[in-house]
Amino acid sequence: MMEGPASSARAPSGDAGADRPVRAAGLATFGGVERIVLPDGRTLEYLAEGPPGGLPLVLHHGTPSGAVRVPAVFDSAVRHGLRIILASRPGYGGSSPHPGRRVADVAADTAALLDGLGASHFVTVGWSGGGPHALACAALLPGRCVGASVIAGVAPHDAAGLDWLAGMGDENIAEFQAAAQGVRVLDTFLTAMADGLARVSADDVIAAFGDLLSEVDKKALDDGLAGYLAESSRYSVSAGIAGWREDDLAFSSDWGFPLTDVRVPVAVWQGEQDRMVPPAHGHWLAAHVPGAEVHLLPAEGHLSLITGIDEVIDNLLAHTTV
Repeated sequence: MMEGPASSARAPSGDAGADRPVRAAGLATFGGVERIVLPDGRTLEYLAEGPPGGLPLVLHHGTPSGAVRVPAVFDSAVRHGLRIILASRPGYGGSSPHPGRRVADVAADTAALLDGLGASHFVTVGWSGGGPHALACAALLPGRCVGASVIAGVAPHDAAGLDWLAGMGDENIAEFQAAAQGVRVLDTFLTAMADGLARVSADDVIAAFGDLLSEVDKKALDDGLAGYLAESSRYSVSAGIAGWREDDLAFSSDWGFPLTDVRVPVAVWQGEQDRMVPPAHGHWLAAHVPGAEVHLLPAEGHLSLITGIDEVIDNLLAHTTV
């Protein structure tokens, strides 16, 4: 559970057919959440906010999560004049499952979504489990992606010289040990976890996330993030565990592209007090993403990094030329 940002507003769950679209021609709005039909017939749900003519910032959410508004990130993007776009990866919320998807597959989905929105160039930010997906866009869409930031992003499972599980909280270790045993074992594990996530509240989120939270992240929750994390957690399993399962299997497999293909500016942000994605992952990415600008923050954790999102976006735009 490499948990990403939480939200105060979430996409609707349930059968999409029960909602009434208010816009047609391939793009439809369902209760504030947009949906687009991809070339292969799958549905992708997303949120978009900010000036229509602004440079798109494509945000990739953590694991598990979905198309839920992240107030700090959305507000910062809009202040910077950007149009922020956040899609649920396949299997989350109203996005159709895509069994067997790899991390690389996010590039085609992102390109199709931007085509539907009439956008060409974009920047991207990936938090936690969204980190590899931001790197996939940087590597596979070099003519469109002009810059990327990875916030507490996970490294490849087969990263040379990296003990992938070392330093993770007990819950993450158990989860990825289950993933290593195959779909059946992972399904059983995630189904048991999902029951608790579906009912988690702000009052019990610290207990629910247990050993995954460092002291600085617990403080961030006490300072107001608990409600957001609880909301995101509930939404992440509102359509079942397909998205979560597909994420875990994708992280545990070949990503489908080499990091050496990254040719756009990338910044790696990592808190040294992170127990969801340990610092060693950020150090490894810093050493292996070509030309990466590295920000290793001794006093930060996993959730607390979001309080510095203005600095992340400032830095991203400072290295971007469109």
